[in-house]
Amino acid sequence: MSPAADLPPVAPEDLDAVTRQLGRPVRGVAEVAHRCPCGEPDVVRTEPRLPDGTPFPTSFYATCPRLTGALSTLESQGVMKEMTDRLEADPELRAAYERAHDDYLARRAELGDVPEVAGISAGGMPTRVKCLHVLAAHSLGAGPGVNPLGDEALALLEPWWERAPCSETLAGEGS
Repeated sequence: MSPAADLPPVAPEDLDAVTRQLGRPVRGVAEVAHRCPCGEPDVVRTEPRLPDGTPFPTSFYATCPRLTGALSTLESQGVMKEMTDRLEADPELRAAYERAHDDYLARRAELGDVPEVAGISAGGMPTRVKCLHVLAAHSLGAGPGVNPLGDEALALLEPWWERAPCSETLAGEGS
């Protein structure tokens, strides 16, 4: 039995919301790690091994289309390259990012051991920035101060939830 079995089951309405957000059935959701101010899940923790047996290193997964769209816009603006350049030049930032990598691995290990992804976190950690979605999801799920570059990415975003409650808008978008 996996350590995630110790977590309370994810509510069916949360799984339905995430399915609607992703536009596909959810897989391996261990828990809702963060909620948007509108109340909908916006980050889930995913089992390190999906139900079909596939290893899945992305433990913190952003699900809200508004959040992921805003992060994609940042990625297209070159933010990842700038952050990676700063990692190379700033030993304190690099050390904090390495700690974020260690935190990510420890939190994933709470959900189970998957040898195929041992030592591999996500988002490019610990040496580069490859995916702001993962870093921001880690920051939202683990809380501020854990992932410095995830925190920075979130600080660069306009509040994605303010254009109407996400749950109302998403219900109309998915129809």
